[in-house]
Order: sequence, then structure tokens, then C-alpha cells
Amino acid sequence: MVRQVFTHSSWVGDRARSYERLEFLGDSVLNLALTTELYRRYPLFAEGHLARLRAYVVSRETCAAVARELGLGKRMVRIAGDGREAAEVEQLAANANVLADLTEALIGAIYITYGFPTVRPAVIEAFAAHISFAEKSYVDFKTELQEVLAKTARSVVYRTVVESGPAHDRRFEVEAVVDGAAVGRGSGPSKKRAEQQAAAEALTVLTAEAAPKERPRVRLFGRRRSKEEA
Repeated sequence: MVRQVFTHSSWVGDRARSYERLEFLGDSVLNLALTTELYRRYPLFAEGHLARLRAYVVSRETCAAVARELGLGKRMVRIAGDGREAAEVEQLAANANVLADLTEALIGAIYITYGFPTVRPAVIEAFAAHISFAEKSYVDFKTELQEVLAKTARSVVYRTVVESGPAHDRRFEVEAVVDGAAVGRGSGPSKKRAEQQAAAEALTVLTAEAAPKERPRVRLFGRRRSKEEA
């Protein structure tokens, strides 16, 4: 199965012998493992905030970065052997989409061999730095909220409603206020973190409000009449 993880579809006549099936499976396993981790790790984050974090962590770019960190491209070159043109193999092994596929195929293979309890911590370990980066640096909900509100000439202010805890362990609760109404609330060890959570929740609320409402179902010719009504 290890060889299949690193077998590109162009190298075999039957695509089922390539890594594509394992990549298909690994994609779902990766999403489940990371969704569960984010849900447990950030119990105060709103659904929209978690969704944005997950979108970054499971992205093709992140999966390709993990592949480089694990040396999967180099392993692909070694497994390809001497039977293939070196330049072609090197090009495939450096391609970001191929690298992302290798990460997901490897996850799929480990899942099949050892099961979810084993693959889950391995996935979390491999993606740990990217989870931390996404939580601390990547997703700037305050800027995103400002951009959304600017389209309708609105703005947001952040109001600290609770400040608690000793000096070495402060907790802040902050509201995101738009047009005089609190539309998001967040908490954290600093005002900055609390404001980011409040902005994330506000984005979720505003997005839901802006979503088109389901239209009532109609029939072109109305209800069919029964024989008794005819």
C-alpha cells in the first residue's frame, strides 16, 4: 500500500492502482480529524469561526506544505525508481497539487491500516503548527468584518462588558456593536483575542441575515382537484 500512496495516475494503466482512491478517502478522514480537534480545542468559538479556521487548515496549500515538511515529494522520487524519466518525476514531486494529494493519500492509507484512533493523533501532530498559525495569525476577523460593513456604509465598535480574573490570568468578554446593537460576543485572555472572537460571531450572524430566504413553493396549475370536487 505504501507504493500505491506514491503512485501517480499517469504511471499506471488502471487509475484504481494509483493514489487517487486513497486520496479520496484521506480527504474525508483529514476533515473529520481536524474538525473534531478544532471543536474540542476551541469550545468558545462560534461555528463560523471554526469553519474559517478549518478552511485554511485543510486547504490544498496547507496539505502541500505538510507534504514538504514530511518529505513526501522526495519519497515519491525514490519510489518511482529508474524506470521513469527523472525530470518528469521531479516535476510531479514538486507540484503543489500532487503534494497535497500525497498527504491525503497517506492519511487514507494509515486509516485503512490502523484505524481512526491511530490516524487522528498523527494528523493533529502533522498539522499542529498550521492550526496554531490559523488561530493566531491567519484569520483576521476584525478586518473581514470591517470590509463587510463598509459595503453598506456601516462600522463596528468593540465594547468590553466583563473583565475578570487575577492580574496573571485576566479574562475579557467583548461585544461587537453594529448600529447600536450587539451582534457578536467573544472572550479571551486579551482584549485582542476577545475582539477577534466577537468579530467572528458577528460575521456569522450578519451572513445568516443576508442569506436569501427560501421562497414558498408554488405549482403552475394549483392543486389537482379530486373527482369528487370536479
